[in-house]
Amino acid sequence: MKTDGIAEFRDAGHRLVDWVAAYLEHAGEHPVQPDVAPGSVRARLPAHPPEHPEPWDAIVSDLDRIVVPAITHWQSPSFFGFFPANASGPSILGDLVSSGLGVQGMSWATSPACTEVETHVLDWLIELLGLPERFRSDGPGGGVIQDSASSANLCAILAARDRARARAGTGLGKLRAYTSTQAHSSIEKGIRVAGLTPAQLRTIDVDETFAMRPEALAAAIAEDLDAGLVPFLVVATIGTTSSLAIDPVDAIADVCAARGIWLHLDAAMAGAAGVVAELRPLVNRGLDRVDSWCFDPHKWLLTNFDCDVLYVADRAPLLESLSVLPEYLRNRATDSGAVIDYRDWHVPLGRRFRALKLWFVIRRYGAAGLRAHIERGVRLARWLADRIDDDDRFVRLAPCDLSLVCFAHRDGDAATEALLDAVNATGRAFLTHTRLGARYSIRAAIGGTRTEREHVEALWDLLDSLA
Repeated sequence: MKTDGIAEFRDAGHRLVDWVAAYLEHAGEHPVQPDVAPGSVRARLPAHPPEHPEPWDAIVSDLDRIVVPAITHWQSPSFFGFFPANASGPSILGDLVSSGLGVQGMSWATSPACTEVETHVLDWLIELLGLPERFRSDGPGGGVIQDSASSANLCAILAARDRARARAGTGLGKLRAYTSTQAHSSIEKGIRVAGLTPAQLRTIDVDETFAMRPEALAAAIAEDLDAGLVPFLVVATIGTTSSLAIDPVDAIADVCAARGIWLHLDAAMAGAAGVVAELRPLVNRGLDRVDSWCFDPHKWLLTNFDCDVLYVADRAPLLESLSVLPEYLRNRATDSGAVIDYRDWHVPLGRRFRALKLWFVIRRYGAAGLRAHIERGVRLARWLADRIDDDDRFVRLAPCDLSLVCFAHRDGDAATEALLDAVNATGRAFLTHTRLGARYSIRAAIGGTRTEREHVEALWDLLDSLA
């Protein structure tokens, strides 16, 4: 039985595009989080792989019967947990084309359009987000698409590590890195992957807004220098995971500049806000003084997972850290020095044509559509924050400058946790939690592709009825 013919692909593809469209259209009708027990999905799957090809009808039927009832519906307009994982029509279609082309874009020579579209789109993003010109590809810096901010953060750690070792002529053991107590867990993981120990990452205290305290950073660095250690990296955050706190980048940059320390900014969620000019003073301040910066279009810029963008002010340390050129990858274009080989800009050799979905999104929405999406998320979050502030049963625990509302029940942690569990048990919305200081906090993250005022109002009604 032939299973890879073009006619069959065309017929099944049309059907599955219709299936995805119908799913997205009705995603809000599912319980946002499934009520399933561990192992229940595998129990419904055959114990052994099929010996013969199965019909598409059976495969699609099992999507409806087994898969959809057992997923958390990240595309539901009532998904308010973690951060958004935007999937938009243009992005999905861009991914489809990427899969169809099957490009392995490890170097310019393996598919020139894969490299050059990416380079050009990332230069577009610099204009759209109001980023410093020093990140453009036609200077010493440039950008690259990674799978996630975790990988981008690792690359910054590796580049900073190797630059510091070359300058100081020291081993790994004396290196020290710094980030706030609110930084993403990928920083510690990246430190470990880079061959350092968790003890070589110092976490810096935060202020009442949960932003890093520059004076505490300066004191920690001075203490380590006095001990003969080598500070090599500071990771600041523009929009922490717990509360979207924004570190004071200018003051942190002063500390780094005085000691020649690499400054990396993780703006995974909040970086997208730069498409709105009025929000740039909040999220773009100090960017002209950093060595590297990353954000996730797959969180808040209508581009489905996975797609992170890392920019560096000087690409040389990154390439020196990650470039390996075996004979079987040599080619005339690479040897000429006239092209970018993105395999040298991250850990994996292989890479997909991720730029296509970003290209589709930017072209189909335009700057105006991207701005409207971000503005809607901010507006809806502030509406919810106002409801929280006006209700004496609740207390808001962090500023609401962008699209995240963090709050607690005034009766304490047990009441807050019970409220979160009650909301999620209804299946009508999904929230997650964190700890801010000593308080258990509910997080309401707004910004999904299809989240509108009615969905946030429904969330508030649910909180009101269950509190």
